[in-house]
Amino acid sequence: MIRAFNPADVSLPASRYSHCVEVSGASRWLYISGQVGVSMEGVVREGVGAQLDQCFDNIDAALRAAKMTKENLVKLTIYMTGGGQESLTACRTRRDHWLGAEGHPPAGTYVVVSELADPKFLVEIEAVAAG
Repeated sequence: MIRAFNPADVSLPASRYSHCVEVSGASRWLYISGQVGVSMEGVVREGVGAQLDQCFDNIDAALRAAKMTKENLVKLTIYMTGGGQESLTACRTRRDHWLGAEGHPPAGTYVVVSELADPKFLVEIEAVAAG
C-alpha cells in the first residue's frame, strides 16, 4: 500500500508533490533510471517543455512495461539545466498535468544542475515506484 501525506508541522508543498510517501507491504520496487528528452527514434526533443513531455512519456512506458501505473510512483527526482522561474514553472505545469488530479502525488525533488550527460539534454527525470 502507498500512502502519501504531508506532516502537520511542515508547510504545504509548493506544487503537486507530497512531503512523505510511505510504502507498506510492497512486494516489488521499480527504479527507473534518469530519462531524458529522447524519443524512441533517438531524436532529442527541442526545448525544455518538449523534453519534459518526452521524459514523462518514457516513464509511462517504463511503468507499463513493469505492469505499473502512475499510482505506483513513490518518488520523482527532476534534474534541470538553466534554472530560473521559467524552467521551474514549465516543470511544475507539465509534471502536474502528467500526474493528473486524481491519486496521490509522489514525493519529489527538483534540482538545478550545470549540465547533464549531453549538452543537448535540458532535463532528466528518475523515478521510483512500488507495488
